[in-house]
Amino acid sequence: MAPYLIDLSPTDMERRLGEALGIYVDAMRYPRGTEDQRASMWIEHTRRHGWKAVAAVDTPTEQPDTPADPSDAPLLGVAYGYCGSPDQWWQQQVVAGLKQVGAGQERIDELMNSYFELTELHIAPHAQGRGIGEALARRLLTGRAERHVLLSTPEINGEGNRAWRLYRRLGFADVIRGYHFAGDPRAFAILGRALPL
Repeated sequence: MAPYLIDLSPTDMERRLGEALGIYVDAMRYPRGTEDQRASMWIEHTRRHGWKAVAAVDTPTEQPDTPADPSDAPLLGVAYGYCGSPDQWWQQQVVAGLKQVGAGQERIDELMNSYFELTELHIAPHAQGRGIGEALARRLLTGRAERHVLLSTPEINGEGNRAWRLYRRLGFADVIRGYHFAGDPRAFAILGRALPL
């Protein structure tokens, strides 16, 4: 099977939500049932300004460029995001983190006044290591009007996993390290880079 990239409309995301959340849970190694807690949030995100989603689907290798119906092919990965806004929890958390590390208002404004939040990027474990994450990120970020893209990812010792290698390969730099979001005991890194990619 070969990966094929497709755009997802809000309707597509809702229709394929169970499958997309299954990839999320498997990729993040969360316990089963986590997808039930996240479903309403993912649907709410589809209503945010500038929301865009892309997916990689599995297609027969003899027809990798033109699958019969890619909208129904099995998902290998999913990515989405939207325009950041001061009324969003994530932005409020990042602004608080920037203030904690001593960033001045000019730096905060530079980052937060025009950015795309890369909210989710997940590849099914059996499909990782095939360049799908990079392909999804590039497609998701192509043509964005925002000046920056920002994301958060769990801290990993030595940045030693595929997600970190992908973000570094795409030119993401540290914005905040070791940040603790309200309600989550894990440390996160906030990474960002200028757009276009």
